[in-house]
Amino acid sequence: MKCPFCQHEEIHVLDTRVSEEGDAIRRRRRCGKCDKRFTTYERIELVMPFVVKKNGSRTEYAAAKLRGSLTLALRKRPVAAASVDLAVQAIEEKLLTSGKREVDSHYIGELVMQELKRLDKVAYIRFASVYKNFEDLAEFQDAIEEVGQAPKT
Repeated sequence: MKCPFCQHEEIHVLDTRVSEEGDAIRRRRRCGKCDKRFTTYERIELVMPFVVKKNGSRTEYAAAKLRGSLTLALRKRPVAAASVDLAVQAIEEKLLTSGKREVDSHYIGELVMQELKRLDKVAYIRFASVYKNFEDLAEFQDAIEEVGQAPKT
C-alpha cells in the first residue's frame, strides 16, 4: 500500500478495529516518510457470477431484476416484504456458494421457483406459467398438482 499523500510505500498500522456493523476492519495508518495519518477499511468483496442468457449472451447479475421478478409474481399476495428480502438473500447465497463464474438464467429461474413455491403457491403458478411458457390448460393443471393443490372436481 502507498501513502495517499506522498506515494511512499513504508506505511505503519497504528490501530486496528472491527467496524460497528462488524462487516469491515478499520485501520489507522501512518506514513513513514511524510508522517501523515489516514484510515483504510477492509471489506469482503463478493463477486456475483455472470448470467448466461438463453441466446448465449452474458450479462452482469442484477439484484433488481431478481427482486422485480419475485415482486411481480407476488403482486397482491399476502407475503411480507421481509420474506421477499429473505428469498432474494437465499438465492444470492446459492449463487455465491456455487463457486461458478457464470450461471445459466435457467438455473436462476429454478431458484426463483423454489423460493416462490415456499412463499406462495399462487405466485409460484403465476411465475411458472410465464417461465415455463405454458401453452394449454393441461400444463396449468400439472403445475397445480405439483404444488399439491389439485383442482376440485
